[in-house]
Amino acid sequence: MARHPLRLALRRLRGRWLLRDARGVSAVEFALTAPILFLVVFGSIQVAQGYYVRTVLIGSINAAARKSSMQSGQTNSATLDSLVQKNILYVIPTASVTFTRKNYADFTSAGMPEDFTDTNGNGVYDNKECFVDMNGNNVWDADMGKTGLGGANDVVVYTVTVTYPQWFGFAKMFGLPAYQTVPQTTILRNQPFATQATRTGVSVCPA
Repeated sequence: MARHPLRLALRRLRGRWLLRDARGVSAVEFALTAPILFLVVFGSIQVAQGYYVRTVLIGSINAAARKSSMQSGQTNSATLDSLVQKNILYVIPTASVTFTRKNYADFTSAGMPEDFTDTNGNGVYDNKECFVDMNGNNVWDADMGKTGLGGANDVVVYTVTVTYPQWFGFAKMFGLPAYQTVPQTTILRNQPFATQATRTGVSVCPA
C-alpha cells in the first residue's frame, strides 16, 4: 500500500527539524566538562593554599629564629612559638603546629650522627658498639644535636611543622593524603652574648 505523499513529507520535515534542534546541547556539554573544570579550579585553589601557608610559615619562622638567637630568646622561646602558631592559625584555623629545636657546637655538626666504633665494618651502628655520646642521653643518635636553644654561639636548627586537612574531599579519590603536611626549617647561630660552652663527648660501650 503506497504511503500518502503529505504524510511522507511531514515525516521527512520532522526528521530534519529534529536534526537541527540544538535545545539542551549546552546543558549536555556542561555536564561533560564540569567535572574537569571543577577539578582544575579546586586543585588550583588547593595548590595556592599550600603555597600561601608555606609563605606565611617561612616569614614567621625566620622572624622567630632571629629573635631566638638573642640572649632574650633563652627565656621567651615559648612566646615566640605562640606567635608563629598564631600566624598559621590565622590562615588555617584547623591546623596543628609542632616545634622542634636542636642545637650544635657549629654548622658542620648539624644533623650529623654521633661517632661510633664500627666493630663489624658494616658502616652502620649496631647495638653494643661503642660510641661517643655528645648530647648526654646515653644512647647512640643519628643526630647528635641537643634539644633546645643551646647557648651563646651555638648553632640552632629550628623546625616548624604544620599539618592541616585538605580543603576539598577529592584528594582521597586520587590516592592523595587527607592531610597536608608543610615542614619548614631554618638554621641560625646564637649571638655571642657569652662564652660558648665547650662540648665534650663521653665514650659509651653498651654491655
